[in-house]
Amino acid sequence: MLALAAAGAAVAAAGIAGLVVQPTGRLAPRVRPYSLVARARLRGDADVLAVTPAPAGGTGLARLLGPPLGAMVSRVGALVDRRGDARIALQLRQAGRSGTPADHRHATALAVVRDSTIGAALGVLALHSAVFAVALGAVGGVSGAARERSKLDREVRDRAERMRLELYTVNQLLAMHVRAGAGPIQAVQRVVDRGVGAVVDDLASVLLAVRRGVSEPRAFRDAAEWTPEPAAARTYKLFAAGAERGVDLAGGLRALSEDLRDSRREEVRQTATKRRAAMLVPTIAVLAPVMLLFIAAPLPSVVFGAR
Repeated sequence: MLALAAAGAAVAAAGIAGLVVQPTGRLAPRVRPYSLVARARLRGDADVLAVTPAPAGGTGLARLLGPPLGAMVSRVGALVDRRGDARIALQLRQAGRSGTPADHRHATALAVVRDSTIGAALGVLALHSAVFAVALGAVGGVSGAARERSKLDREVRDRAERMRLELYTVNQLLAMHVRAGAGPIQAVQRVVDRGVGAVVDDLASVLLAVRRGVSEPRAFRDAAEWTPEPAAARTYKLFAAGAERGVDLAGGLRALSEDLRDSRREEVRQTATKRRAAMLVPTIAVLAPVMLLFIAAPLPSVVFGAR
């Protein structure tokens, strides 16, 4: 009781201090306008919209307890997901997310804490057992971490599937613009201005890298390295070769489109075969026992004679 009373008094004192003493303004809004040029040269975001200083939000209690809680969540996320920052950043980019590895770890830690709390509460309130509460809490934490990781993997697979569906049309449009006399960057710019989708987002990232000073071949090769779809990587590598050596982009893009269409047709055929076989399973499972009963019913009379 004394410890609880002391903790309550400390929280009350911190809240009163936060109301009386105004927090010191942050230095970042004042320094940000002078760092725009350096950040642009380092291929970072210019952050033009954040030049005006933002008011310091949050109460004194939130500013007091926020950093310790954030550090604790970061530690839990690092313990649960021990993959490197480079791998998580690559998966986030492949999934089309705009967050950072720290944000992903925070989400994973929050999911672990939430599911562990739900499991422990279920064990205490429903089963009235401390052992079941600990067991269900551990199971909830593991399921929360696994769900966040599988969610990211599923987003990567879904985006790769969307890119596979969009790539045939995008390649045909790029080939048409190149055949009409446009250069690689001009063709990409025309498609980005008029199109939407996962492939168009990748091409927009290439254009943004070129505007920041990256060479055209390097920008396309970087896009080929982090894209989740191998066919899209082939397209980007073809553009890199075209920017360096001036290859026939139109013919190469049409050839890639034909290969992609053939592989897609074969994939659809295989999927249809598998589904046709899967449709036979319920039929066999229902009819096979009935047929066995009809076959086995007269066996006693045949073997032992009719009565």
